[in-house]
Amino acid sequence: MTVAWVFPGQGSQKIGMANEIIDLPNAKNRFNYASELFGKNLLQICELDSAGLSNTKNTQICLFLVESVLLDALKENGFKPNYIAGHSLGEITALYCADVLSFEDCVSLIKVRSGLMGDAAKGSMAALISFDRDQLDLLVKEIDDLVIANDNSSTQVVLSGSEQALDNISKRITAKRFLKLNVSGAFHSPFMKEPSFQFSKYLDTLEFNQPSFSVISNSNPSLCNDPNELKVRLKNQMCNGVRWRETMDLMRENGILQMVEIGPSNVLGGLAKRHLKDIKISQISSSDQIKY
Repeated sequence: MTVAWVFPGQGSQKIGMANEIIDLPNAKNRFNYASELFGKNLLQICELDSAGLSNTKNTQICLFLVESVLLDALKENGFKPNYIAGHSLGEITALYCADVLSFEDCVSLIKVRSGLMGDAAKGSMAALISFDRDQLDLLVKEIDDLVIANDNSSTQVVLSGSEQALDNISKRITAKRFLKLNVSGAFHSPFMKEPSFQFSKYLDTLEFNQPSFSVISNSNPSLCNDPNELKVRLKNQMCNGVRWRETMDLMRENGILQMVEIGPSNVLGGLAKRHLKDIKISQISSSDQIKY
């Protein structure tokens, strides 16, 4: 059976998610290692601090820790994917899963990435649900400082742009729902140019290894096994949109029969159920679910 493992990003976190996996091998050691590097008790934040967990500087590392523990438990139980993808932060988990980057490299990388994104102060984001795609594409072209940051499915996107641009499109678009997001900046857009430049410089200090599974990147949704190209694609991620709708289409074209979401909630599985027909959708989020 052709299986894809997918890893969610920010928005999938929830209080108590670490408690669901903390009895798995290496879980406590990994939280301790990352907590020392970040200078804060990440396990406590995961379990007790809702506001802290929603802070970009904490969300990204906590999600990675939970996802990495779960995927390693799956591997230890004999499971493996045919190809993998991650949504935004989840792309880093995918690179860890494919042995492109070590656990330690990922923790350090996420510290840099989350710090740059958490300190971003330009623009904002908004979710758009059930809209006319042709109208959306036209308005995005017409309105300055506005881009599609996350093209999640045919019925859900996230926009990034200036506050003025978001207010403008909210008054003109016909949609079931338009929801401003509580974020520090306009992620996955040209507003992230300076943070993206700094992130790229840091990535140049890391060696990307040959992937053990084909990886589908956000900025270029095609199967990739070239470590140098995977680095280029990750460099491009922060300033460009997450092309998740195309990622799901690619999986279908390559004969996917099952998608396994590895993380604390079923955000990506929910998108897949509406976008992919006749595909088995599974979720791995706790120590008692290490099978599918």
